[in-house]
Amino acid sequence: MKKLILQMQMSVDGFVGADEDHRWQLWEWGDESGWDDELKQDFNAVLETVDTILLSRKMAEEGYLNHWGNAARKYPKDRFYAFAQRIVEAEKVVLSDRLKASRWERTRVASGDLPREVNALKAGEGGNIAVFGGAGFAAALVSAGLVDEFQLFINPAVLGSGRRIFDQGGFAGLKLIGSKAYACGMVVNRYAPAG
Repeated sequence: MKKLILQMQMSVDGFVGADEDHRWQLWEWGDESGWDDELKQDFNAVLETVDTILLSRKMAEEGYLNHWGNAARKYPKDRFYAFAQRIVEAEKVVLSDRLKASRWERTRVASGDLPREVNALKAGEGGNIAVFGGAGFAAALVSAGLVDEFQLFINPAVLGSGRRIFDQGGFAGLKLIGSKAYACGMVVNRYAPAG
């Protein structure tokens, strides 16, 4: 059975998005990255286990697929951007009751019924399913109890306020399945639901 892996960049104080315009992430998905080589390598290793990317309508429409498709074309020989090619090659599923058809390559639209669609994807063959946000979509997946593994990329920043992903779900116990600190200051904590 496939796992749904939620990867989110997060501040030390648990926010996934800032209320104000602060540059707080070591890598904000542009050309300049503050990630060290080991973190880049480990990030790509996780993407090698994924064959499906789950997206919200909002992320798809705001250019996620175009952005990483352009990065794959711009950096075809850069080992760090191997993940961008994986995103291009992977099946993409956009959950939405508003969209009727996909406008993107290797992408299909499924209903916005999260439990039904996610459980159907998990029952399929192949690699794991990755979700990278946004905050509202991730919060809905967390609240519905659909996440099998949390990969929280803790940036060395404190925001004080902002968007969270765990506010709607109520209490949930987690078990730590891995934690690794990197030279750039990032710590990646991996958790699974405890029960």
